Order: sequence, then structure tokens, then C-alpha cells
Amino acid sequence: IESLVVCEVDEDLVKKLRDFRFRKETNNAAIIMKIDKDKQLVILEEEHEDISPEDLKNELPERHYKYQHDDGRVSYPLCFIFSSPVGCKPEQQMMYAGSKNKLVQTVELTKVFEIRNTEDLTEEWLREKLGFFH
Repeated sequence: IESLVVCEVDEDLVKKLRDFRFRKETNNAAIIMKIDKDKQLVILEEEHEDISPEDLKNELPERHYKYQHDDGRVSYPLCFIFSSPVGCKPEQQMMYAGSKNKLVQTVELTKVFEIRNTEDLTEEWLREKLGFFH
């Protein structure tokens, strides 16, 4: 039986994600992460400022999102949206899932959503998911 590979989270990325959580800007922003299979590390791929969920299609977003509550309050929840490539091998799927859990624990993320099809990533989908927290 092959041992399950769980990737560590790059130290620079951990710091960046912690800073991201406390950012002062009120626009939507995203940090796109990927797995470096050779180094077995979760690393930074891209950063985006002022981006809509629709513009993030086909990406793996970890993002700041502006949420307007029904009572008029506004909050900026930190969401981690996880997607693994369609059609990848079972051992890769397991590596992604294990590494996702490691990342969530390391950076202490609470709003973690999984998406099967990146086409489903819309403002409406995200609002529905976040509705369970309010």
C-alpha cells in the first residue's frame, strides 16, 4: 500500500494567508494556490485584487468576499474554495484532499467549500454557501 502524501504548506504562503485574513481593503481579493508535486508543497500561484467570483472561474480561489447581510450589515468573510482537477488519478485526489486538510488546519480556516465543477462558482453559489454561517 502506497503511503498517503500530504503536502506541507510553504512558510511564505502561510504568512501571506495570515496577512490576507486581516487585510484592510474592502474589495474582493483572491489568493490562488497550487501543489508543487516535486517539492510536495502547497505554494502561491497567483494573487488577485478586486475580482468577482465569475472572473475566478477555472481557478482555485481562497478569497476575501464582501457579504451584505439581510439586516444591512456588511462583513468580509475569508472563504477557502477547494477544487481538484477533474479526471486526476485516485492517488492525486487523495493527495489533494489530505493537503487541503493540512492547509485548513495550518491557517485555521473555517469557511471551507468544495466545488466539483468550476462553472458552479458564482456570486449566487457563494452567497448560498455563506448563508449557513449567518
